[in-house]
Amino acid sequence: MNFPRRDFLRLAACAAVLPSLSGITGAQTYPSRPITLVVPFPPGGSTDVVGRIMAERMRPLLGQPLIIENVGGAGGSIAVGRVGGASPDGYTIDIGQWDTHVGSVIYSPSYDLQNDFEPIGLMSINPQLMVGRKSLPADDLKGLVAWMKANPGKALLVNQTAAAQVSGILLQQLTGTSLQLIPYRGAGPALTDLLSGQVDLMIAQAAAVLPHVRGGALKSIANLSPRRSEAMPDIPISDETGVPGLYASGWFGLFAPRGTPREVIAKLNGAMVQALADPVVRTRFSDLGLDIASRELQAPEGLAAFHKAEIEKWWPVIKAAGIKAE
Repeated sequence: MNFPRRDFLRLAACAAVLPSLSGITGAQTYPSRPITLVVPFPPGGSTDVVGRIMAERMRPLLGQPLIIENVGGAGGSIAVGRVGGASPDGYTIDIGQWDTHVGSVIYSPSYDLQNDFEPIGLMSINPQLMVGRKSLPADDLKGLVAWMKANPGKALLVNQTAAAQVSGILLQQLTGTSLQLIPYRGAGPALTDLLSGQVDLMIAQAAAVLPHVRGGALKSIANLSPRRSEAMPDIPISDETGVPGLYASGWFGLFAPRGTPREVIAKLNGAMVQALADPVVRTRFSDLGLDIASRELQAPEGLAAFHKAEIEKWWPVIKAAGIKAE
């Protein structure tokens, strides 16, 4: 069949526009099926708990289920790689944190932590707590350092994340002590051994350990933050308890693969922001020792700037300390 040249050009123009129109339509109808929320650690840890809280509240706001997929291993870098390689359509996202989107550089991942992900929004600033087994012969950092000096190399510190490893190394450097870093695949298994007294110390998100501190099953040694937390103002910071400058960074944010449409990011962000404003969610975060991020940092641009600053602050520290994956 022969077409006049003018009709042929019109058909060609329409064909060229169709893919872009399809993308626009897809973004406008998003989401039309369940969304996978990848949690980069095994069930039972703080990331898993917070992921499930947010999935439950965001589900009715998006009109689709958020299916939790726990992908453990290599400090969360395997899970982050799965998200980075997923289709950028908003149906595979992850709950990221310092360990997965900053500290996982120690695993030399094949993806680019700075450029292969689209920030959705920062959810919380998470104080990192150093806690000890119930029978530990120390109640604060000053007492812990004294015990470690009297027992060089005998203290067993859980090494379940890059943040814990970096903090353990800094503790030794700042105090002239030595300890053993015991590798674990996630906070859940590590917490089980700490509660049973098989290891001495753990540095983790408050969400993972605070309930056990409140219940008297673990000792709180210090909040490794520059200032006291609004969610747990009764727990002293490291500057107040014997080791000034012993800080560990913690936070939770949502990320999508690079190239995810802005309209999709906006819908996910809107649901996240609404969920964080819910009084029930705010109470649950507070009970877990999490300080909800400011409204400015909840925006995609806020998380982007925050993430960039975290990388610029911590990557030189990791490099200078010669920290490698274990």
